[in-house]
Amino acid sequence: MLKNTPWSTRVIRGSTALLVLLLLAAAAAWFWLRLSLPLLDGELDTGLVEKPVTIARDEQGVAFITAEKRTDSAFALGFLHAQERFFQMDLLRRNSSGELSELVGEAALEHDQEIRIHQFRARAERNIAAMPAEQQAILEHYAAGVNYGLAQLGAAPWEYALLRQQPRQWVPADSLLTIFSMYLTLQSNTGSFELRDNALADLLPGDLYEFFVPKGGIWDAPLIGDARGPLAMPETHIAALVQDGEPMVRQKMESEDMIFGSNNWVVGGALTEHGAAIVADDMHLSITVPNIWFRAGWNVPGTDFVMRGATLPGGPIIVAGSNGKVAWGFTNTTADWGDLIPLELSADGQQYRTPDGWRDFEIVKEEIAVKGKQPASVEIRKTIWGPVVAENHKGTPLAYRWVAHDARGANMNILNLETVTSTREAMNLAPELGLPHQNFVLGDADGNIGWTVAGPIPRRVGLDGSRSVSWADGTAYWDGYLPLEEHPHVYNPPSHRIWTANSRTMDGEYLKVMGDGGYALGARQQQIRDDLFAREHFTEQDLLDIQLDDRAVFLERWQRQLSALLGSVEGYDEVKEQVSNWGGRASADSVGYRIVRNFRLRFIDLATAPVLTFMQRHNTDFSFGRSNRQVEYPAWEMLANEPEHLLNPEFESWNALKLAALDQVLTDMAKDGLPFPQQTWGVENTAKVRHPLGRAVAAVNWFTAMPADHLSGDSHMPRVQSSTKGASERMVVAPGHEELGIFHMATGQSAHPLSPFFGNGHEDWVQGNPSPIKEQATRYTLKLH
Repeated sequence: MLKNTPWSTRVIRGSTALLVLLLLAAAAAWFWLRLSLPLLDGELDTGLVEKPVTIARDEQGVAFITAEKRTDSAFALGFLHAQERFFQMDLLRRNSSGELSELVGEAALEHDQEIRIHQFRARAERNIAAMPAEQQAILEHYAAGVNYGLAQLGAAPWEYALLRQQPRQWVPADSLLTIFSMYLTLQSNTGSFELRDNALADLLPGDLYEFFVPKGGIWDAPLIGDARGPLAMPETHIAALVQDGEPMVRQKMESEDMIFGSNNWVVGGALTEHGAAIVADDMHLSITVPNIWFRAGWNVPGTDFVMRGATLPGGPIIVAGSNGKVAWGFTNTTADWGDLIPLELSADGQQYRTPDGWRDFEIVKEEIAVKGKQPASVEIRKTIWGPVVAENHKGTPLAYRWVAHDARGANMNILNLETVTSTREAMNLAPELGLPHQNFVLGDADGNIGWTVAGPIPRRVGLDGSRSVSWADGTAYWDGYLPLEEHPHVYNPPSHRIWTANSRTMDGEYLKVMGDGGYALGARQQQIRDDLFAREHFTEQDLLDIQLDDRAVFLERWQRQLSALLGSVEGYDEVKEQVSNWGGRASADSVGYRIVRNFRLRFIDLATAPVLTFMQRHNTDFSFGRSNRQVEYPAWEMLANEPEHLLNPEFESWNALKLAALDQVLTDMAKDGLPFPQQTWGVENTAKVRHPLGRAVAAVNWFTAMPADHLSGDSHMPRVQSSTKGASERMVVAPGHEELGIFHMATGQSAHPLSPFFGNGHEDWVQGNPSPIKEQATRYTLKLH
């Protein structure tokens, strides 16, 4: 007779079996992941390079390519990008071509339909056809390198297995699509700032518009010109915006200056020990796994130039870095590079008026492949000026004239920076660079420094770009692009210092040609300027220290006001103590900083609610977007001076509004369930650096997400930092002295979680430890024949 197995024995056996199954599954997953690991050592007979190429990598995975032909180094870089970052490249090209749905399904369809209006794939193919033959050859060899690198993986990158898809081959047009993807990140594909600003100007009483939507103030720190003066107090009562019994709309703001952008600055050789200029650049973007940048360098064949810096996977270029004689960095100009054109329609709406009379819309239908579904389509209405992208608050259709649509909007002319020998020579290339318009900040080995706009600047006739006007009668139009001699520029200023941070850089005629695309508040730019003028001598470490400056200069006056408020009421003793001892920095361990910065935002929410309520009555989808980036000025006037006629009628007094804002902050902080002394800024500002697929498949975060570090830094200071956005890289470099240079990059070189380079260097980025820009001792060598 069989004996009954004791219950405890069955549990042990079952647990053992389950453990074995889990171990087998983990082993299978590990072996599966290993199949897609990049090749690091050895030799490959590609049959696709003209001369042998060597790829050397150091412990961090920083790659240096040695080649005898520029096309061969392009092939090698394409190979590297595909091996380490192909899925990232694929997302970039699909993002701007409106082809994400084919890869990930219906969740991306709305995005694809919006983006297809711009037909960027067709524009990329057109632009390549117009390129010089040598640039075309570099793109073709880069694409060949990508496809060869992809084929040499033992399996497709792991993301495709999760999506049950196969990667698609790379073509030269895809490299321009990565540039268009940066346009979508750094500029608006619908002219949203102009759309919102025009609505506010048209609908609000004039004095309230001037007050609530100012164009600058005391925090401005331009390179040319001065800060704006104080605001004029409006006469119109804010209650005029609100109807009796109308519920007030409140829209919780993220910091109005948490924007995609960057910081950069340069000091001239007169202020450095080695006599070369030193360039500092930290580009602010969403920070994901992997990082948007890939660190690489190469010799420029037939010359003594050596490239080092940040490449963008998808293209054969250094975006920011040094060629050994000139170094450069970028920040987004946030100026105005597109115009919305209200169309005059025929009675039946089928035609629009032009200077040559009535004209039919050109109607184009594009099909969008959707994973697991039938194809979808989008209808594009095209005009002689550009596609119809939106309607204004009156329901008038708007065509979009945008630099990104023109052949000059995207090209490979940045390749010409590889052999420039001086700041002036590099600045002369700026109007021909086809990329989203950037503050182009440079310095050379002889100590010369400069600033200009990288990208073509339209010559507007009959309009200044600030307001949408009809072009139907021919009096408003673009008359080509500005020549070099008319481009805004600064060269070797007497101060030996240049600085930018997405705020207004110019005044006068230069500001007129640049326009306003929603400039960031100047506080961050001003703090950088003041940091630069606090010293008369600089090393590379000094500039890194400025990049890491998290002093809350901008919020000091808000802290004083909040302290005064807390001193006048009872029941907030613990809060008062934390605010009094806030430390004056966006420190991860400060409770007081968190209270002060969020009090400001909640005060703005409540104080401006009547304006938002009024605007949403006319357009239910209205939000401030970039149009509130200067809201600090009216907010401060209301906080400090308490004008009775501007008080939100929901509140009986300004004190009541202020306390409501504070109570909302404290309620939000308490949601974590932590004791009050532990409700620090770092708890709110905790890193969420994750893979894009982690949003849909939580398990992806288990093996790809970076640590949930509590991060110092915030919006209105050089050390810009949120949980998901911030300095995607920090670079400090003097051309000719790269051995002293510094480079931080979040996450690491590789997208593969089993790679020795995965997350390698991330801790330096978190802690701000100096990390070299120049590749170190070779750890891995791969030769391509």
